Amino acid sequence: MSASAGPGVPEAPDVPDGRLRRDLGFRDLVVYGLLFIAPMAPVGVFGTLDAKSHGAVALVYVVATVAMAFTAFSYAQMVRVVPQAGSVFAYARVGLGRGPGFIAGWMAMLDYVLIPAVAYLFSGIAMNALVPSVSRWVWTALAVVITTLLNLWGVRAAARVGFLVLAMEIVVLLVFVVSAIVVLARDGTQRDWLSPLTGDGSQGAFALSAVIGAVSVAVLSYLGFDAIATFAEEVTGGSAKVARAVLFCLAFTGVLFVAQTYLVALLEPTTSAQLAAEPAKQGSAFYDAVDASVGGWLHDLVAVSKAIGAAFAALAGQAAAGRLLFAMARDRRLPRFLSRTESGVPRFAILVAAVITLAAAGWAARRDDGLDHLVSVVDIGALTAFTLLHASVVGYFVVRHRGDGVSWWRHLLIPVIGAGITVAVIVEASGTAQVVGAVWLAVGLVVLGVQSRRGIMEPDQN
Repeated sequence: MSASAGPGVPEAPDVPDGRLRRDLGFRDLVVYGLLFIAPMAPVGVFGTLDAKSHGAVALVYVVATVAMAFTAFSYAQMVRVVPQAGSVFAYARVGLGRGPGFIAGWMAMLDYVLIPAVAYLFSGIAMNALVPSVSRWVWTALAVVITTLLNLWGVRAAARVGFLVLAMEIVVLLVFVVSAIVVLARDGTQRDWLSPLTGDGSQGAFALSAVIGAVSVAVLSYLGFDAIATFAEEVTGGSAKVARAVLFCLAFTGVLFVAQTYLVALLEPTTSAQLAAEPAKQGSAFYDAVDASVGGWLHDLVAVSKAIGAAFAALAGQAAAGRLLFAMARDRRLPRFLSRTESGVPRFAILVAAVITLAAAGWAARRDDGLDHLVSVVDIGALTAFTLLHASVVGYFVVRHRGDGVSWWRHLLIPVIGAGITVAVIVEASGTAQVVGAVWLAVGLVVLGVQSRRGIMEPDQN
């Protein structure tokens, strides 16, 4: 089947149904990863992290980057030996078996469907703040429609538009960094120069437990780098590019997160103790610090960048969700129509992901507490899937291929430490998130049991 890609875009070559078109290079993978994560992801959670960590907010991101590096490394190991769409679903299936593979994909669905909904809602809220006469649910729906059309157009076209949006976000971030440095050089700091790494002292002495507790929230900023692995069947030049892109995105965003939180913490006139005592101020703490120190113009610029960037973070998330649904349907774990492709694009899976995301985002946009409900559960699915990813590395290399190129530190030590970290973060998650995650897991186990009783078998992978 062939379809015209539109004015100025070459017609797509014929691609057999059920296959994805190989269109992506290293830069495209990095664009998708950075779009999903968002270069200024800490903006929304800065105040919460500052309060929780007693002011050591930059240290929180240093620790969180190191913690997530274990997961990124496990992704890099598995994508080299299982270069398939579906990411952790495919890895757990090969490393642990069909049942755990389904559960890994099932839990990842909770993450991949809800994270775009949160991003769309962030975009709607930001646009509503700039144009109050238009309801935030209208802005949210508009963002869903525009980005869905780009995803239906094709992964390459979406990556090209996404590159422009990403460039805009990085330019705005650079403007913030330069402005912050100028203000600090001219007026000095509001807090001690080392306080973003050692704490501001307003809540007593430095407490490592407070930093670790804040890390459980900070990891939300990184969720999305793993989505790069879902494009493994659409990359040109081999899966090694995917592994490099995963590791690059995590390292690059880690540097950005530490730098921007360090600078804004020095500009923050409110102590961490005051933020802890007045939770209502936490959500706008980043904007308030910028407004007070640099000026309202930068506040508005950051808000516009956040609105557009959030919509395109959702674009990348929606594309990844479509690939996960496609891979699970191809494996007969979801309805088969989701595995159909047109010109190498899984349009049916993308549309289903878009409808679910729109329903969740639209519901949340109409409620005052909608954002809180969504944010409270997005990490559970991903963290559970990450834990199964680490187990898959051990299962594939140590158990199933014992003695065949096994590295005990790469294939055992690192994934075991990584699994310990993800389990610890799950334990630190909110009670609501744990309940939702447990219910979703229980439903997945029931679905798996029904499929097993009906004799649904995995197709031949040769």
